[in-house]
Amino acid sequence: MKKIFLFLGIFLLISILSYAADIIEEWDWVVPPQTPSLQKFVVDNETALLILDIEELTCNKERRPRCLDTVPIISNLLKKARDNNIFVAYSLTPNGKPDTILKEVSPLGTEPVVNSTVNKFLNTNLDNILKAKGIKKLIITGTAANGAVLFTATEASQRGYKIIVPVDCLSADLFAEQAVVHTLINGPGTRNNIILTRSTLIEYKQ
Repeated sequence: MKKIFLFLGIFLLISILSYAADIIEEWDWVVPPQTPSLQKFVVDNETALLILDIEELTCNKERRPRCLDTVPIISNLLKKARDNNIFVAYSLTPNGKPDTILKEVSPLGTEPVVNSTVNKFLNTNLDNILKAKGIKKLIITGTAANGAVLFTATEASQRGYKIIVPVDCLSADLFAEQAVVHTLINGPGTRNNIILTRSTLIEYKQ
């Protein structure tokens, strides 16, 4: 009888130790990783600024209020880019139109605009546009962080571009923004090819 109880006890212990909880069961156990550090970035003539999906449909008080907070920051970054003759390109959602881009960051007639889903290289000529200008580094801004920013940055990295992501120029909900930053600096497709920064840490060659 003792052997039976011993066997049952060992079996129960093994069962407990071998049980793997899934992410939903462990959701409240997750401890946020250490806050990532930011780096300075110096813009040169091989750098372009991408402004992704800052349009009425995606950047509004009802749907994504955090996006509206980034618009003045992106606008300031845009002004500095233009003042320093840095190439600027825009994206829209599939049915977006240039006149729906928020006026604070609206494109000039010479600045290209592409329409696509979350990956702005997909079914567009964005790559050709950038390569024709000799662009090798992309400052990626816009919304949603977990949509256009994440997937465009990942695709850009896989195409050989250096990606520069200013954390104050992307938006979603707070958890999504954190998850995207964590994914970009740790993901196998981007971790060796990213500079995480803030708009105030972006400088221009004199």
